[in-house]
Order: sequence, then structure tokens, then C-alpha cells
Amino acid sequence: MEIKMERSIVSMSSFEDADDHVSFYTDKTPLERLNYACDIINSIFDSSPEKKVDKTVFSARKHAQLI
Repeated sequence: MEIKMERSIVSMSSFEDADDHVSFYTDKTPLERLNYACDIINSIFDSSPEKKVDKTVFSARKHAQLI
């Protein structure tokens, strides 16, 4: 299964708009910023806090050889 990033969605903004975007987070508490970051990550991976992580995709072995 190969996951690709959707590249057809592009947003352009001026430097003033980008500065306003950054200033939005400066007056937030660290907990609020963490909640915003979790929301962004969940939207990227189409997940939610209620869903469990599919751990079958990941594996780790000591001294694993490349396949």
C-alpha cells in the first residue's frame, strides 16, 4: 500500500496573511497549540483520537536485514 500526498490542493497567501497566521498561535497556551497540532495531524492522516493505531504496518527487529 503506497500513500501519496495530494498535490493538487495549493494555497497561496501574501506575506501579511502568513504573518497573521503565525500571530494566531502566539497568544495561545501551549496546551491549545498542542490541541491544534493534534487536529492538524489527525486531518492529514485521516484519523481521530478514538481510532486505534494499526500497529501491523510497523515492525522493528534487532539486526534486521534489508529485504
